Amino acid sequence: MRFALGIDLGGTKIEAQLLGPDGACVWRDRRPTPQGSYEGTLAAIAAQVADARTALVGIAPGADFSIGAGTPGTAGAGGLMKNCNSTCLNGRPLGADLAALLGQPVALANDANCLALSEATDGAGAGADVVFAVILGTGVGAGIGVHGRVLQGANGTAGEWGHNPLPWATAADPAWACYCGRSGCIETLLAGPALAREHVHVNGGPALTALQVAEAAAAGDTAAQATLARHAERLARALASVINLLDPDVIVLAGGLSHLPGLAERVPALWSRWVFGASATEPVRTRLVKSRHGDASGVRGAAWLGLQAAD
Repeated sequence: MRFALGIDLGGTKIEAQLLGPDGACVWRDRRPTPQGSYEGTLAAIAAQVADARTALVGIAPGADFSIGAGTPGTAGAGGLMKNCNSTCLNGRPLGADLAALLGQPVALANDANCLALSEATDGAGAGADVVFAVILGTGVGAGIGVHGRVLQGANGTAGEWGHNPLPWATAADPAWACYCGRSGCIETLLAGPALAREHVHVNGGPALTALQVAEAAAAGDTAAQATLARHAERLARALASVINLLDPDVIVLAGGLSHLPGLAERVPALWSRWVFGASATEPVRTRLVKSRHGDASGVRGAAWLGLQAAD
C-alpha cells in the first residue's frame, strides 16, 4: 500500500494531508507558520511528519509514505530558495535541510505548480494533456501540468504569469508598481487587493475589499458591476496570451477570486478577440473551469509530487 504525504507551506499556515492509495485523505493537520523563523519552520514540518507517521501506524501498520512540499517561491541554483514572500526561506537549502532532518527525500515545487499537478491528476483537468492552473487571490500565480507532471522550467519559473505585463494594455489600465520592481504586471490588476484598489481609483469613495465589491455588484450597484466587468476583460486578455503561447487544453481557476459569480463563464465569451486564429467558425477549444479541490488542491498536488519523485 502506497501513501503520500503532502505539505503546503504557506505564509500563515502549514497544512499536511496524508493521501491513501485511492487518493482519499486519511489524515490531515494544520498549524501556524512560525513567522520569520527558518529553523522554526523546519521544526514545525518535522513535527507534522512525525504526527503523520504515528497516524499511519493506526491506519496501515508497516506502511510508509513519500513526501512532497509546495512552497512559496522556488528552488534555484544549488537548491537555494528564491522568490519566496516568506523571506526567511530565501537563500536557504530547504529541500536538502528537510531531507536531512526527516531522513528521506522531499520533493519540492512552487505552490502553484502543486495546484496544477493536483488538478491535472484527479481534479478539474484530469485526463488533459496540458493544464494551466491559475491562482487569483492576494497575489496572482500559475502552474503548468504537462502529461500529468509539473513543468518547472530551466529557471524554476515556468508559470510565473503574474509578473508579465498585462497584454494589449490601454490607457484605462493603470501601470501600478509591483513588488517585483517592475510596473504594469498582471498581478497589479488581477489580484484581489488590485481589484479593490482599481474600484476606488475609478469611483472614489471608501475602500472596499474585493468581496465587498462583489457583494455590492450582486446587490445591483452599477459601479461595482462595472469593476467586475473590467476585471473579467483584463483576465480574458491575460489568458488569451497564455493560449497563444501554451495552447492548454484546460485552464483551471483557483484562489479567492475564482469564486466571483460568473467569472468562469464570462471570460471565455471575451477572450476570442485576442486569441490568434479564433473566429466564429473556429472557436477557442481551451476550457476554463474552476478548481475541483479548492483550497486543498495545493497540498494534494504536493502529495502527488512526492509520490512521482519516489517512483
